[in-house]
Amino acid sequence: MKRILFVTSEAHPLIKTGGLADVSSSLPKALADLGQDIRIIIPNYQAIKKTENVQHRCTLRINNCDVNILETRLPDSKVIVWLIDCPQFFDYPGNPYHDEYGNAWANSADRFSLFCRITVEVAMNRAYLDWKPEIVHCNDWQSGLVPALLTLEYNRPATIFTIHNMAYQGIFPHSTYHALNLPRQLWNPNALEYYGNMSFLKGGIACSDRVTTVSPTYAKEIQSSEFGYGLEGLLTHRKEFLSGILNGTDNDWNPEFDSNIVQRYSHKTLHHKQANKAALQERLSLPLEPSIPIFGLISRLVEQKGIDLLLECLPELLSMSVQFVLLGSGNKSFEQRLYNFAEAYPEKMSITIGYDEQLAHWIEAGSDIFLMPSRFEPCGLNQMYSQRYGTLPIVRKTGGLADTVVDALPHTIDNKTATGITFNESTPSSLLEAIKRALILYRVPEIWTQLQTNAMKKDFSWNSSAKQYLSLYDHL
Repeated sequence: MKRILFVTSEAHPLIKTGGLADVSSSLPKALADLGQDIRIIIPNYQAIKKTENVQHRCTLRINNCDVNILETRLPDSKVIVWLIDCPQFFDYPGNPYHDEYGNAWANSADRFSLFCRITVEVAMNRAYLDWKPEIVHCNDWQSGLVPALLTLEYNRPATIFTIHNMAYQGIFPHSTYHALNLPRQLWNPNALEYYGNMSFLKGGIACSDRVTTVSPTYAKEIQSSEFGYGLEGLLTHRKEFLSGILNGTDNDWNPEFDSNIVQRYSHKTLHHKQANKAALQERLSLPLEPSIPIFGLISRLVEQKGIDLLLECLPELLSMSVQFVLLGSGNKSFEQRLYNFAEAYPEKMSITIGYDEQLAHWIEAGSDIFLMPSRFEPCGLNQMYSQRYGTLPIVRKTGGLADTVVDALPHTIDNKTATGITFNESTPSSLLEAIKRALILYRVPEIWTQLQTNAMKKDFSWNSSAKQYLSLYDHL
């Protein structure tokens, strides 16, 4: 049994802005199920949803701040969660990265450097918790100072740093480094210094014992200038210590057990999916037409996700006999353009700006085809959810999308491995061609049903991925 401290800025259902929260819940639970002693450490934001008992464990004074460590549990699990409670930094409305008005926190460096310092105290068993991890598993830039600070400690735990998205690096000016009162030994190109600035992400990559990312293909892609965001040289230098482990999904996203949807189903009762389609059409005030294909999309509305490519395709897509439903938020210009299309095509298109957990489940269960035209996608979860729900994904062949979706080609259809549609170029014409391919297949019911069955039989559970992480821990 390993003692593992899992360091994250968000974890579902405590607080969620994206896929990191899902991973930070599911992976610890899967590791606990494999008999590991794993604890999550996370800031105590005002928006955290506490449903379990919370108790005060200790108070530390770090960098002239009094910080409480509170203890609770991850709901529906035995995983202990330590909440880093410092009201002057975290007790404000908003989410981990933005205030209530959508603006990035001006003091993000202060917030997360404090979080990292407290994590180091816990990791070194100096927090009066009577527990010292053997492994400290950090996630994304918000935890990047932890591996760097631990290099200065004697008899430290082993460290793993997982990159969920290279596009977010936690870069701040040199003056911020001094203002944070960080050890001067870390201001060098082998630690936190990054072209005259400081980078939390670089600290995690450069100073961890092992670096992972969330799919094998993305681990290769980030060693290139296209996906490395200036750190491709460092990642190539550390490639012997870099690996990709695909994210998994848990039973919250399984149509056999999903309490959110109207009618549960499996690949053996695929006809029950139709009830969810009808419910989705009714809820979103779309015509109740069972034979018309519904395209679904749940996403942040940003260029990374290829929303601009989709917008270029929408006039032609909506000229066809289809319906399109979207749930998401992001770029205000994209939101407005989508509103304009929805107003022009009220019987073909419905958009919901924001996030609604139940509606997300309804879209996965009620749609026929799911769109993920991402320019890059470290792993992606919705393409895996979609396959599990028999909602065939159309994805760009990149990152985790390339690792999880098998393109419907003659030979993959024949050998029953095809599970969706992939395209290569990040252009509107390539996306539109993929959409047309999907519609051709949709009109051949026996092939479409076989593709759905192939997809629903795939195993995307966390059990396999958790075992890969455990093997990595064992070799540290």
